[in-house]
Amino acid sequence: MRTQRQIVDYSLQRRAVLRDVRNGRIGTLEVCDASPYLRNAATFHGEPTDERCPICRRDNLTLVHYVYGDELKQSAGQARKLSELTVLAMTLREVQVFVVEVCRSCSWNHLIERFVLGRDGLAAEDSLRNEVMVSSGGGGSHRSGQSSHSGEGRR
Repeated sequence: MRTQRQIVDYSLQRRAVLRDVRNGRIGTLEVCDASPYLRNAATFHGEPTDERCPICRRDNLTLVHYVYGDELKQSAGQARKLSELTVLAMTLREVQVFVVEVCRSCSWNHLIERFVLGRDGLAAEDSLRNEVMVSSGGGGSHRSGQSSHSGEGRR
C-alpha cells in the first residue's frame, strides 16, 4: 500500500519463540492460546496464506489485520479485511494496523507486523519528493546565466 510506513517486523521474535517451543523451553499450550474472538476474526475477516502452521502443521495460517486510530472512534480495535485497509488508508489521516497470524486448528497466534497507514503518509511522501526535486535542481526555477548552487564554480 502506498501510504504504508513505520513498519515493525516481528519475525525475529517469532523465530525465537518457535525455537524455544522446539527445544522444550516453552510448552505448546503457552503459545497456542488464541482467544475465541481472535479465532472468529480469522474465520470471518482473515486472509488465508499458503504457509502451514509451525506448531501443528495441519492447517494453513490466516492473517488478521486489526486497526486502531483516533478517527475510527467505536470501530477501533476491529479486525478488517485487507481490501478494507486501502479504503481506510485513503479516507483517514492515520491508522495503526497490527497483523496477527492465527492457526484455526491449534490456536497458534503471533503478532508478525505492525505499520501505519493513512493520508498523512501521502503528504509526507509529496513533501519528500519536492525536497528531492529542489535539491537535485529538477523542480526549482532557474534564472538564465546564473548557477543554481551558490559559490559553485567561483574561485
